[in-house]
Amino acid sequence: MLWIKALHLIAVTAWLAGLFYLPRIFVHYAEGRAAGEDVRRLVVMARKLFAFMSVMALFALLFGLWLWLGFHDSGRWLMLKLVFVLGLVAYHLACRLLLRRLQHAAPLPSPFALRLFNEAALLLVVPIILLAVVKPF
Repeated sequence: MLWIKALHLIAVTAWLAGLFYLPRIFVHYAEGRAAGEDVRRLVVMARKLFAFMSVMALFALLFGLWLWLGFHDSGRWLMLKLVFVLGLVAYHLACRLLLRRLQHAAPLPSPFALRLFNEAALLLVVPIILLAVVKPF
């Protein structure tokens, strides 16, 4: 099970790297487009990053499910952690919606709103880590 846990952590780390960086690409795209700059490269970068982080999300969720089934743990801390994980999946899907808008050159939220959106992922990740490590209840 330690190998599965290690693979889960690697996949989660890669997924989170994408979740933290993709919204920054959105910010640069919105600012560059407003300044009349060529932002086509950012669209390609965003599409490729989203594809990578989606694969990593799938691995993270599959290895996490494997761990859950292997340890048969159902403490309240785990149930609350899974609520935050579902929030992270929803955040991932919100990134997908923003990516679609970017690919179709549709208006995006303001760069400031996108910066706030970028920080929202951390509000989901911190409780996940705290619950998984401390297991408070």
